[in-house]
Amino acid sequence: MSQTTKKAKASVIPVLRYRDAPAAIEWLCRTFGFEKHLVVPNADGSIAHAQLSFGNGMLMLGSVRKEETEFGRLIKQPDEIGAVSTQSIYVVVNDADTVHAQAKAGGAKIAMDIRSEDYGGRGFSCYDLEGHLWSFGSYDPWANSSAVDENVRD
Repeated sequence: MSQTTKKAKASVIPVLRYRDAPAAIEWLCRTFGFEKHLVVPNADGSIAHAQLSFGNGMLMLGSVRKEETEFGRLIKQPDEIGAVSTQSIYVVVNDADTVHAQAKAGGAKIAMDIRSEDYGGRGFSCYDLEGHLWSFGSYDPWANSSAVDENVRD
């Protein structure tokens, strides 16, 4: 029995933490085209919770806190673990070349330059201003969903 909700636009939502979450929100919106869906600031100007939308997807984020919460103690920032990532967010875009140019102009550090992939699509990977790894590409895994459905096994 599937536990996914049919009412949600996206049933998988990445969550990130930022030391300067207000700046990260502005940068993600300006550089990558995210839109503010909900931003809940704390009294000190940090972010208690934010939701940024992109198409039918969403990203949730909040500020790293001095006094960490139970959840916060489970998360490390990239610079705390040797500037590596244990995950990456992939964002499907119509024009990866345009997003690549925006990322460079916005100050993103390009990790893997733009290129066409053997499996289709075109994409690149970059680090945001706090070292989180992002990948953007025109490859859409849902585009040929009938072929995907045929290969799904229970």
